[in-house]
Amino acid sequence: MNKTLVVMAAGMGSRFGGLKQIEPMGPNGEFLIDYSIYDAIEAGFNKVVFIIKEENYAVFKETIGSRVENRIATEYVFQKMDLIPSGYSVPERTKPLGTAHAIYCVKEVVHEPFVVINADDFYGKEAYQQAAKFLGENKDDSTYGVVGYQVSKTLSKNGAAKRGICLLENDYLTDLIESKVSEKAGVITAEPLSGATPFTVEQETLVSMNMLLFYPTLFPYLEEKLKEFLMLPKEKLAQEEFLIPDVLKMAIQEGKRKVKVLKTTACWYGVTYREDKEEVVEAIAKEIAQGLYPTPLWHKI
Repeated sequence: MNKTLVVMAAGMGSRFGGLKQIEPMGPNGEFLIDYSIYDAIEAGFNKVVFIIKEENYAVFKETIGSRVENRIATEYVFQKMDLIPSGYSVPERTKPLGTAHAIYCVKEVVHEPFVVINADDFYGKEAYQQAAKFLGENKDDSTYGVVGYQVSKTLSKNGAAKRGICLLENDYLTDLIESKVSEKAGVITAEPLSGATPFTVEQETLVSMNMLLFYPTLFPYLEEKLKEFLMLPKEKLAQEEFLIPDVLKMAIQEGKRKVKVLKTTACWYGVTYREDKEEVVEAIAKEIAQGLYPTPLWHKI
């Protein structure tokens, strides 16, 4: 079965202070996305689609593209404001329309089961193996998946981080609470971005790190919800974002889709703040020492 890796790489990582996606993390200048693509290829994925800003195309192709294009089929899609349903418009705004719109932008080039990830996160081998297994064995293309990580293994020592708290029933998602999560004196607190009352969570509570598993049946539903989003008053439309966690919640609440949570033992690493980089570099070095990755990762960096 053909499977595609869709990489959301249109964000600039403002808190980190630069384009995180091309920040060297491996011992030979590897980026986090190098390890994601390597793991995906090992798990049987045969195409990668990068969602990027058009102005970043040259630097992506010269760096990441030059490393992977001879190893996996590679395409680039630009997240542009005019990639919306016919008859609709977007008022002037500086920020992209959001992650759900980014995924909508790949609908013309993705016609097979696919996994969506962030370009600046390290998800771990086991997560890709689980994702590939789910997409190959699941018989219902209206049932999607999300890889769930233990929240205690995803936090930054340098400040709060946004996490999607997963609420489950029989391993299926019932709600996804986007929250600002932090730990103090061993207590993990989630502050919902909606403004709802903060709450504490256990160390093992599962969170979404935006490793999402889909089938092309997602695109008609995305278009339906994008049209609804574009009907918002102009002042709201100029500020709000069309986000994939919100779309998934609506699909679940409407009974139109189910989302299975795949519990992973893989380690997640990411750089929310510049100070996180040292820890991530050390973690990757340990993975290499355990024989999980060759060094250099590719024959030519």
